[in-house]
Amino acid sequence: MASIHKQEREQFKKLFKQEEIDGFEDRYKVLEVFLTTEHHVTPMELTRLLAGQGHYLEPEFVHETLRLMCRFGFARRNRFDDGHFRYEHLHLGQHHDHMICTKCKKIIEFEDQTLEKLQAKIAHTHGFHMLQHRMEIYGICNRCLKDRGNRIPLVHTKAGETVVIRKITGGTGARMRLMAMGLRVGDQLRVLTNINARQIAVAVDFNRFVLGRGLARKILVEPASGDSLEKNG
Repeated sequence: MASIHKQEREQFKKLFKQEEIDGFEDRYKVLEVFLTTEHHVTPMELTRLLAGQGHYLEPEFVHETLRLMCRFGFARRNRFDDGHFRYEHLHLGQHHDHMICTKCKKIIEFEDQTLEKLQAKIAHTHGFHMLQHRMEIYGICNRCLKDRGNRIPLVHTKAGETVVIRKITGGTGARMRLMAMGLRVGDQLRVLTNINARQIAVAVDFNRFVLGRGLARKILVEPASGDSLEKNG
């Protein structure tokens, strides 16, 4: 990695001077600090990292430098489901994909050559000339799963999760209401939406249900196992 960063620095100097970009010395500081990051950063986060090393630059200057770095192929801009633009290294000859935790927003980079070859094969099968691709897998990281425990109220799940109803609390009334809707202990649910302050939408097979949050608090669920996902996938 040190040799790659040395190459990045040399090419940065060459291209930015060749294009006569102003403020070169300060822009080079942005590159230096950016290369030390091992995660995806927003312009404001990078501005704070620079200040922590004694480089007090205007946020707009840092943002503009990141845009130039994207234009010249030193960085890549991503926008994940939190709505923020984040920047990562773009090293020549390297490609990786992302897993994003929807709870803590952690971004995990991974490489899989088998997956890369499979994607190229699929594109070729369809007569498609692939120029570039990006894979983003959204879910919940191992730490967040441990922190929240296995059995939680349905109201605390995230959109996209597949869970199994394990218990219904709240007495006979709640159980009768759910049975009347067609929901029972042991049913596997896919959480469709959970963004409304009052309701949560779920699906069982090809049927959709909308539950009030009060009722959803009385439904205790666990993540569906890998075996059950395969059977219902």
